[in-house]
Amino acid sequence: MARVPSAELEGRVCSELSVDLPDEDLGEYLYDCIDLYEMGSKPRCEEVEYLGLVQEAIDRVERGD
Repeated sequence: MARVPSAELEGRVCSELSVDLPDEDLGEYLYDCIDLYEMGSKPRCEEVEYLGLVQEAIDRVERGD
């Protein structure tokens, strides 16, 4: 059975991510950061870092860390 992440956990992970990405507007849902991202809108090295950090945050929420 899949665990439903708590709002507290999601909020904490989003807060930590916003510290790592202070210039980004992360929005309300982390999945939107990935789904709505336009490839090529950042320099390649920034793009890889941004997408990696967002995916890591999503993974943490899903695992419940």
